Amino acid sequence: MSTLKQATGPAYTRIYSVGAARGENAVPNDDLVGPIDSSDEWIRQRTGIITRTRAVAETSVIELSTAAAKEAVERSGVDPAEIDLVIVATISNPKQTPSVAAIVADRIGATPAAAYDMNAACAGYAYAIAQADALIRAGAARHAVVIGAEKLSDVVDPTDRSISFLLGDGAGAVVIGPSETPGISATIWGSDGSKSDLVGMNHTLTDFRDGKAPWPTLRQEGPSVFRWAVWEMAKVAREALERAGIEASDLAAFIPHQANMRIIEEFAKQLRLPESTVIARDIETTGNTSAASIPLATHRLLEEHPELSGGLALQIGFGAGLVFGAQVVVLP
Repeated sequence: MSTLKQATGPAYTRIYSVGAARGENAVPNDDLVGPIDSSDEWIRQRTGIITRTRAVAETSVIELSTAAAKEAVERSGVDPAEIDLVIVATISNPKQTPSVAAIVADRIGATPAAAYDMNAACAGYAYAIAQADALIRAGAARHAVVIGAEKLSDVVDPTDRSISFLLGDGAGAVVIGPSETPGISATIWGSDGSKSDLVGMNHTLTDFRDGKAPWPTLRQEGPSVFRWAVWEMAKVAREALERAGIEASDLAAFIPHQANMRIIEEFAKQLRLPESTVIARDIETTGNTSAASIPLATHRLLEEHPELSGGLALQIGFGAGLVFGAQVVVLP
């Protein structure tokens, strides 16, 4: 009997480049405080957000993804025809199907790349990085575009005090390919579905269709999510450092999901990050963009601190599911 041939790929992968696209409008706190009976000061104190980016009605998650991917591919020096995998992490595809990824692959000239969307909410980008790294090393692809993209303004209830004022729109993309040295560490990822009611959509699309409920929007149990993020995710971040074989003092940058400035500051304290580690604080002017937040924050860090290029960054995403994912990467 003949034996099956098994594909194998390169020993290591790395991120080659980053691209970004943010919603066209800057929306300050003052524009949102009326319906939630709040104030600019309250939002700044609770979240660290001064303004957030939101897209115009005509811009979908597909346009945001395409723009970010085009910039990443251009900067990578990889011919679009050489890209054979496109993964989009999103919870805001306006259609259940077709995937955002298949359309974006075509728009960037990567047809016939394998393309799919995945939903791991705010951990989606970290999950997609883990998948691209594993698939390339397994020989299932050679060059991948990974995109985290959201248009959360489509699923916001302006009167909701739990999450509405946090959310923004944008997309961040990276190109990943073979490397002679390790550029992406082992990923620490997981889930806890027993806490699935803490953050997520408040209704189903079928309830909306049948007239039983209004348009589904995002809600969260703020204090519970905050406690989980601060205590449980600090453990995951430490585990990711351990698996990567490095210390917190080796980090050039720390790029957590941009959920809330207080969570970010608490993380930094618990990880005992040295003064020299640059911490991403993109939330101040972009807001919480779920799956897009880590790549958008990475893009901004590299624009503002080009000296970080080649340094180590710990990235960690966490959110609805509840799900989480963390890994250490070499910055392009």
